[in-house]
Amino acid sequence: NNYSGMLDMYSDCTMLQAQLGLHIELLEMCDLDHELMKVTDAEILEKRAEVEKFFVISGDSPSDPIARRPTEAQLNWSCRVAAAQERLVKARRLDALSYYYHGADGNHYEEVQGGFIVGHSLLTAKGVPCAGEGDLKTNAAMKICDLLGVGGSFTEIVAMDYLSNTMLLGHDGPFHISISDGRPVLRGMGVYHGKRGSGVSVEANVVSGPVTTLGLTQTGAGKLRLIASEGRAVKLPILTIGNTQTHVDFGMPLDDYMDEWFRQAPTHHCAMSVGRNARLFEKVATLLGVEYVRVGR
Repeated sequence: NNYSGMLDMYSDCTMLQAQLGLHIELLEMCDLDHELMKVTDAEILEKRAEVEKFFVISGDSPSDPIARRPTEAQLNWSCRVAAAQERLVKARRLDALSYYYHGADGNHYEEVQGGFIVGHSLLTAKGVPCAGEGDLKTNAAMKICDLLGVGGSFTEIVAMDYLSNTMLLGHDGPFHISISDGRPVLRGMGVYHGKRGSGVSVEANVVSGPVTTLGLTQTGAGKLRLIASEGRAVKLPILTIGNTQTHVDFGMPLDDYMDEWFRQAPTHHCAMSVGRNARLFEKVATLLGVEYVRVGR
């Protein structure tokens, strides 16, 4: 389901199917739990080896008391859930996945969703982009980026650094490993930032150089709109809080950028791609027949 109260995350499935030509399969947590019950010990060991290849297992964060070294139980649970997620994707022949869950305290599904992020990051790296908080629109933008071979990591504005004139872009959700500057770090979270549940999260930085964000929103007239911004990822210190974060310089004062961006009625999420891709994304918009706006220089 959607993150309750995040109105920009809500999507009209009929509108998305009509204007993008995609098919949306509505899934339930019991569909994933059905696959979880079939996961074998061998699959868990195989997934653990994959995790240790792709990620660095962190120590405790020096700046955030809830960001700790993942426990063995957290890692093994994340690997079991990751194996179930891969089973579900294959069983339902999914090309992308949007997800979110919150439930009553002590609910089994709450425990299941606590293992989501690692597996969804692995799926994103394999061409099945995953978007948190039930964000179907950004999931479509991520899929566009991935199909074009330029990444497409689930992203939002984390903070603004006025001293360096950069924005910290990232999220506590799935990260596209193929655009990482080095191996991403896994941290154990006592509670996920801004939402219920706890588990293992990914902390990473996009490789330095040209980047382009791509967002998908909808207008009051019921039309989809792609929003692109080109900038440069720069290497600066990030907050070690278990979130992916990258400093991005959009080549203009931060407040001016925000004013211009908000005029387009964006969702607060977007997809992060590597390279200067604004003209490429404009061609995609033309082929899809949706509106296109470029924000910034």
